[in-house]
Formats: sequence, C-alpha cells, structure tokens
Amino acid sequence: QVQLVESGGGLVQAGGSLRLSCVASGRIFSGYAMGWFRQAPGMEREFVTTINWSSGIAYYVDSVKGRFTVSKDNAKNTVYLQMNSLKPEDTAVYYCAAGAGSGSNLYLPRRASTYNYWGQGTQVTVSS
Repeated sequence: QVQLVESGGGLVQAGGSLRLSCVASGRIFSGYAMGWFRQAPGMEREFVTTINWSSGIAYYVDSVKGRFTVSKDNAKNTVYLQMNSLKPEDTAVYYCAAGAGSGSNLYLPRRASTYNYWGQGTQVTVSS
C-alpha cells in the first residue's frame, strides 16, 4: 500500500510561483510513475505531468510545458511540482498519484485510470 500526501497549495497572483510536494509512505518500486493531475470545478480531472521513478524521464501536457517542472527525491520518497508563470486557468485542486508499472524506465502513463494510488489533493488558486 502507498499513501500520498500533497502540500504546498495556496493563493498566488498571476505570474507567481508555487511548489507542490507529494510525500509517499510505503515503498515506491522501480518503474513506478508519479503523476500530477488537476481538477477545476465542474471539469474532469486533467493530466498535468508524470515522472518515472527510476529514470526521471518526465512528460508534460502542452499547456504547462516551459512553466511547470516535475522532480523527485528518491531518498525522501517525495515528488515535487514547481509551477512558475502561473495563470488563472491553472486554478484547480492538484492531485498526486502513483502508478505501478511494468518496471520500464519509460513508463509514463497519462490516463487517471492507470494510477493505483491517489493523494487527497491541494488547492491552487491563481488570481488575475
């Protein structure tokens, strides 16, 4: 079992920055993918980024490329999401997720249904 706890959300003005953290309890095995999703009111949960726990290879949705950076600290069992140049349309609850893959260093799933474990979410609000 893996439990995920997000933190770091808050209220920020457009153009500002926030760093989200996701701490995992329980063992994250090689080949796992750690993803970030977001859900705005009345909208479906949206993929943001994912990072392979072993290789560190990451994939981003086009709307955040160049602004968001995902990183990991294996020793701390923690994944980070650095969000710069924030826009009002980034406002959402952000969720961390862990997906057990096949062990591949290229495992980078983008569908929410692929992930096995989810955090409780952290609110990010960007004011204009």
